[in-house]
Amino acid sequence: MSQIAAHGVDPTFLALPLHACADAATATGIAAGATHVDIRIISNRTGLIAARDARKETSTDDTALSMGVRVIVDGCWGFAASDVVTPESASALARTAVALARVSLPLATQPVVLAPEPVHSGTWISAYEIDPFEVAESDRLEVLTERSAALMSAGVDHVDAWVRQVRECTYYADSTGTHVTQQRVRIEAQWDATAIDSQSGAFETMSTTAPPVGRGWEYVIGGGATVGGARPWDWNAELQALPGFVREKLTAPSVEPGRYTLVIHPTNLWLTIHESIGHATELDRALGYEANYAGTSFATTEKLGNFKYGSPLMHVTGDRQAVHGLASVGWDSEGVAAQQWDIVKDGTLVGYQLDRAMAQEFGYERSNGCAFADSGEHVPIQRMPNVSLQPSATGPSSAEALIAGVEDGIYIVGDKSWSIDMQRYNFQFTGQRFMRIKNGQLAGQVKDVAYQSRTPDFWGSMIAVGGPDTYLLGGALNCGKGQPGQVAPVSHGCPVAVFENINILNTSAEAGA
Repeated sequence: MSQIAAHGVDPTFLALPLHACADAATATGIAAGATHVDIRIISNRTGLIAARDARKETSTDDTALSMGVRVIVDGCWGFAASDVVTPESASALARTAVALARVSLPLATQPVVLAPEPVHSGTWISAYEIDPFEVAESDRLEVLTERSAALMSAGVDHVDAWVRQVRECTYYADSTGTHVTQQRVRIEAQWDATAIDSQSGAFETMSTTAPPVGRGWEYVIGGGATVGGARPWDWNAELQALPGFVREKLTAPSVEPGRYTLVIHPTNLWLTIHESIGHATELDRALGYEANYAGTSFATTEKLGNFKYGSPLMHVTGDRQAVHGLASVGWDSEGVAAQQWDIVKDGTLVGYQLDRAMAQEFGYERSNGCAFADSGEHVPIQRMPNVSLQPSATGPSSAEALIAGVEDGIYIVGDKSWSIDMQRYNFQFTGQRFMRIKNGQLAGQVKDVAYQSRTPDFWGSMIAVGGPDTYLLGGALNCGKGQPGQVAPVSHGCPVAVFENINILNTSAEAGA
């Protein structure tokens, strides 16, 4: 299957001996005693162009090619990888993986068994219009510098700007007969504006809030169709407003700490979802398997089906199918077809994120497709799908309508820093822009704001959810997990939402400034 027929997979990737490598690895692994063999060949092309004060600062374009072979021998995993993609290398990796599985067997605590998955064959290409790697560096730089110069002419003292782009090509095959090819394109652009008070030397920096997306260059120039929560970005409107916002923040009063009703825009709320729901409902964390990198999870398995994660308004889904979603695929890194499922329904925890081994171990009929390896040199681990808070079908159609119902509160736009404990339970988040709400109206910016809560308390305080017109797909290109560390792209959709009686800290006072 293919989402965009106009695009094909990178011909240099297709020219590799993909099928020959798969055949060689499978034949060698099975002959050596493996009961399961799978192979991943991954090409990651990454580009970055950056400008400082409307002048080019850096430009890079790198491609990394790698191949990994994974086997099961007597119920134990074995894995080997290389940057040499040939049938001979694939055979050698299979032999090494089998040998490593046998060496590791005495340390295994229980046999690995994979949940069943139908055999798949095909090609999947993510939805984009213009491959950013086909856009000349000079054209990309022109967009960066022209917009930066416009910001500076509007009263901003310094501007840092960059565009990061990725084209990921993957071939997966296994000994059951699955063989699939995929190509994903993703992109992120940002302008950071700094305003300085010439008399006091005080300064503030504020960034554009456009999320990274599974799109192409059309996104950076304001094009592309609206699909669900993924929509074109109005760069002109945001860049025109940014100088005024950042200069207003310079003289904005410091927030009075206390408890407020918060109206949170998706450009901020996506990150709270990521940290307090996305990571917390990874089954390996809930089981204690993933403990070294940022801890485990409070959402342990005995809570499934009975734990009140939040308000009855709370409906959170996991999916790997959202058009333009950063975690969207045709098949995961174990050959499991992309799916959609509930994680929290009516405020209750009802689902986790699974890979094939965990699905089988804990009695699920099938994995929901949450295995990912960021290169052929890394073993697949359980990684986050697109985890999203769903809008209300009958909810308000704008942030303004939600703000109108708040007597005393704060409207939060854009993400910034955050802190959350190892159990994904106690947290603190800041943001880009904070507007006081008084009697249903915005009443100017405040600064030094952080909101603090515990995960079930925060989501339990959600009293209103916006409608589909307020829904936006946010996310990140670089979610980290595992040892050795891996990064994964992931999106989080959500509407504008309202939370009551949330503790607000004054970060300047907390820091002793």
